[in-house]
Amino acid sequence: MLFWRRSRREIAMGYAIKLTYKEVDALDGLRLRTPSADVFRNCLIILLSNSRTTVGSIAQHLRCSPETVQRIRKLYRTGGIKALHPIKPPGRPSRATPQFLAALKKAVATSPLQLGYGFSNWSAGRLAAHLAKITGVRFSDDQIRRFLHQEGLSYQRPKHTMKGKRDEAAFRKARRQLAALKKGRLQLMRPKP
Repeated sequence: MLFWRRSRREIAMGYAIKLTYKEVDALDGLRLRTPSADVFRNCLIILLSNSRTTVGSIAQHLRCSPETVQRIRKLYRTGGIKALHPIKPPGRPSRATPQFLAALKKAVATSPLQLGYGFSNWSAGRLAAHLAKITGVRFSDDQIRRFLHQEGLSYQRPKHTMKGKRDEAAFRKARRQLAALKKGRLQLMRPKP
């Protein structure tokens, strides 16, 4: 392994990282295997830093800022090769709090008629309006559908039947007669001329 002592001039110009052959192989392997463009760039920054290239020329060559090169080099010095993977920022917290999701589940489990509405089935728009009235947080129809999916609830159109609005005994009798007719067991009764 070849090591050379860094002079003050080299440190001032940005020659700050010296790698062993094992470290070079590990960085090169990661660079060639990774699907992430950021990790690829970070590996190149460290590899170019080993070859006595200045911060400015690395930044110009990779089309990034000198501050990025210095930040990546600092990350590598403190965390090693694992620090070259970018950390995803946490982002803004969702407005759909656990209390909102609980209200969503409760509303879906309850019939709209029991809540005083004039309809018997929830739609995403109706559910969004109801939840906005209850919780004070308004979401779009698409977001309500997404929340339903995340909570394991399905969103389907209702199947409209005549069940409850017809004479069930007469319906069952007619269905049996139709099935028997299809099997050829029942003769159609024709009116006599």
